[in-house]
Amino acid sequence: MSEKLLKIENLETMIEDKKILKGLNLEIGKGEVHVIMGPNGAGKSTLANTLMGHPKYTIVKGDIIFEGEIINDLRVDERAKKGIFLSFQYPEEIPGVTVENFLRTAKGAVSGKQMSIMAFKKLLKEKIKMLDMKEEYLSRYLNEGFSGGEKKKNEILQMAVLEPKLAILDETDSGLDVDAIRIVAEGVKKIIENTDTSVLVITHHNKMLDYLRPDFVHVLIDGRIVKTGDMNLAKEIESSGYEALKNQLGE
Repeated sequence: MSEKLLKIENLETMIEDKKILKGLNLEIGKGEVHVIMGPNGAGKSTLANTLMGHPKYTIVKGDIIFEGEIINDLRVDERAKKGIFLSFQYPEEIPGVTVENFLRTAKGAVSGKQMSIMAFKKLLKEKIKMLDMKEEYLSRYLNEGFSGGEKKKNEILQMAVLEPKLAILDETDSGLDVDAIRIVAEGVKKIIENTDTSVLVITHHNKMLDYLRPDFVHVLIDGRIVKTGDMNLAKEIESSGYEALKNQLGE
C-alpha cells in the first residue's frame, strides 16, 4: 500500500454564496494516478482550484491534508513550493516572455534556489527530449500564437521541469484532437514513469485514460464523490452516462 500524499476530509467549498463541494472525501497515495469524472457543474474544476488555493473559493468545512499538514490557509505560491502543480484548462498568453525564461523563473520560485543557466539548459534539454518536443519551441513567447495542442504540451513541459509531488490536470485534453491527446497523455505517462509524481486527472473523456491507465477512477456528482472504481467504471460511464449511475445509486 502506497504512502498517503493527499487526504481530503469532508471538504465543503463555496464560491460567492453558492456551495459547490458538499462533503468530498479523497485520498491519493504517492505515485498513484487518480481520475475524477462527472457531469458539468458537479464541482470538478472547483476541486482543482480549491486544492491549488484559488482565493475565489472558500473552504467552509473540512480539511486538505498534504504530507500530513493541513494546508487550508496556505497561499497559492506556498502550495506550489510544497509541490502542488495545476495545469490550466485555458493557459494564458504572455507576450515578451520566452518559454525558457518563464520555466527558469518558475523553477527558481518553486525550488527556492536559482539554477545556473548552463545547469538549467541541460535539465531543459533532457525534458524536451523526453517529451519529443523541438528545442526551438523554447525561444517562442509563452503561449503566443500556440495551437491548443502546443499550449497543453507546454503545460506538460512545465510539469516535467517543476517535478511536483502532486500534479492536477484540469481537463488538459479539452479541445484537443485525437493526435494531440495522445501526445499530451504520453508526455504525462513518461513523467509518471520517471518520477514518483502523483497525478489527479480531471476529464470528460476516456481517450486520455486509455494511455494513462489510472489506478482509481472517481465519479463526482453534486459536490461529492459517489463511486470509485477502475477503468471499468470509466467505460460504464461512457456507455451508460451519469443519469444511469444516479438512478443506480438512488441519487
